[in-house]
Amino acid sequence: MVTKPVILGIADFQDVLKEPTIALEKLRELSFSGIPCEGGLRCLCWKILLNYLPLERASWTAILAKQRELYAQFLREMIIQPGIAKANMGVSREDVTFEDHVSRSPPRGRRLRGGERGGLWSGRLCPDISFFQRATEYPCLLILDPQNEFETLRKRVEQTTLKSQTVARNRSGVTNMSSPNKNSASSSVSKYEVLPNGCEAHWEVVERILFIYAKLNPGIAYVQGMNEIVGPLYYTFATDPSSEWKEHAEADTFFCFTNLMAEIRDNFIKSLDDSQCGITYKMEKVYSTLKDKDVELYLKLQEQNIKPQFFAFRWLTLLLSQEFLLPDVIRIWDSLFADDNRFDFLLLVCCAMLILIREQLLEGDFTVNMRLLQDYPITDVCQILQKAKELQDSQ
Repeated sequence: MVTKPVILGIADFQDVLKEPTIALEKLRELSFSGIPCEGGLRCLCWKILLNYLPLERASWTAILAKQRELYAQFLREMIIQPGIAKANMGVSREDVTFEDHVSRSPPRGRRLRGGERGGLWSGRLCPDISFFQRATEYPCLLILDPQNEFETLRKRVEQTTLKSQTVARNRSGVTNMSSPNKNSASSSVSKYEVLPNGCEAHWEVVERILFIYAKLNPGIAYVQGMNEIVGPLYYTFATDPSSEWKEHAEADTFFCFTNLMAEIRDNFIKSLDDSQCGITYKMEKVYSTLKDKDVELYLKLQEQNIKPQFFAFRWLTLLLSQEFLLPDVIRIWDSLFADDNRFDFLLLVCCAMLILIREQLLEGDFTVNMRLLQDYPITDVCQILQKAKELQDSQ
């Protein structure tokens, strides 16, 4: 019988977080076993673990104020001022929008598969919950101010879509198999509705974060799947019990997302795929680890010519955000963010996922096994994390 890891109590975290200088190793140790949902602890812990907040508590207020004002400046420079200029120049909305914004209405959903990048939305954000369709309590007044006579991002996105980076080739080499899944919206034809003036849905906030990120990072811009990374971050910050954290969820999410992308952006850059920092190397590392831990299963997958590109591309690139329900993704991310070699641990999590379904994989044929890997059957993420920790401890 597998014993689930125990999530430590609120008091354990509060003791660490109340110190003038946060003991990072202790915070990592606590967070690795799961951060309590209560008390707004996860929001604060993630901001520290993602290097948005420093370890010195005394500097938090000044740093948060500075960063939030900087984000407001980004909004003014990249949305408001261009909108004013283009409106004054008489540029048509269609001409304005083709180059510089994200898609308002997500198309019929399709999951990101191995080897695919392209399009703006791979289905609705976290379609297992309706949160992103609801109105935020704290719409961006800088954008929605009725006195502003400029084309807002909302208006500009009504006519067209962002030209996101695409990859023509399909590195998986197989037809993708679709099946209803935890975060799949492929069976849904619904689209996000634009709320009345003065209101703003959470998905519009996420859209704006991605827009600003793409404008500030033209070398990578927007790549399909980034919405799956920013979604859980924003959800965590925007549902915090603290009204201050919720009010500034957009700015805080932007900077945490930017810091996280600085660590994983190579996964999204096609030209780096075959380098040591690229996604191909990481996918092959999953198999080399599996070979070391379970050679029988490794040989079975090799015999069936099941390449890691067929499933691990999505697992690694999207940090498992499409394999599990949102609360479970957040729990996995507690451990990922807490580990100082967080993405080495992600490889072990992927390896653990394979080993935990080894009996089914050893018995199944190619088709059955591909379905298992593209629609992962185990929902107990604590069991997966415990197995990954065992693999880590045995190295």
